[in-house]
Amino acid sequence: MDLGKAFELGEKTALIAGGYGGLGGAIARGLAAQGARVCVAGRDGGKAEAFAKGLGGDALGLVIDATDVADIGRGVDAAAGELGGIDILVNCVGVNIEQMLLDVTEDAFDRVYNANLKSSMFLAQAVARHQIAAQRGGKQVHMLSVSSHRGFFGKGYTAYCSTKGALIMLVRQHALELAPHDIQVNGVAPTYVVTDMIKKKLEDPVLREELTSSIPMGRIPEPDDIAGTAMFLASPAAGFVTGQVVYVDGGVSARR
Repeated sequence: MDLGKAFELGEKTALIAGGYGGLGGAIARGLAAQGARVCVAGRDGGKAEAFAKGLGGDALGLVIDATDVADIGRGVDAAAGELGGIDILVNCVGVNIEQMLLDVTEDAFDRVYNANLKSSMFLAQAVARHQIAAQRGGKQVHMLSVSSHRGFFGKGYTAYCSTKGALIMLVRQHALELAPHDIQVNGVAPTYVVTDMIKKKLEDPVLREELTSSIPMGRIPEPDDIAGTAMFLASPAAGFVTGQVVYVDGGVSARR
């Protein structure tokens, strides 16, 4: 490896599922800036196309409903056809429905499971099929959470924590199965990030202070604080890193 070019992504192609959201958008911009040809995917085709247009160059926008296995297959095949293969998958699909244990409904739990875990499985599978067939290696990066290994006292996070925790084992198992094909699989686990998902909550000064004080670095991260780690894992520099989850949490996971 030429270490001077270890982070360059020229001639690489990347599919970012959930690519017009806060985290996905930051990662899409970063990968495009490093030279990758990017396909931004999500349920809303208009948003995906508009975001891709804003990236400039030959970025693409594509509809993929990650909660529908058949649509994942169709969408990934379409992306691979348009891009000429998929070197990099970044999976930023995920939701949270907060319900305390005694109030958890089957419908809510299934919705979180489908969005957070089932979608990850079948996005990974669909992309891996193309990566293996192309015989040029590849990267898969899943967005997890600090909730992957710790609960939240006083919060109704059963569905969220359990599905994000399961993603750790999905990352490890897929890393082992895809290692012979030179495909690296890793996860990025942030704490709360300033995205549309929590911006409204942060208008409450009490909650903002509670969240800020829980992070040793003393601030709530922006999407760009997380994107750099995903970009590293998607780059040639991480060619010998696989089966790992990197906690990008300002020190939260280091606390007892």
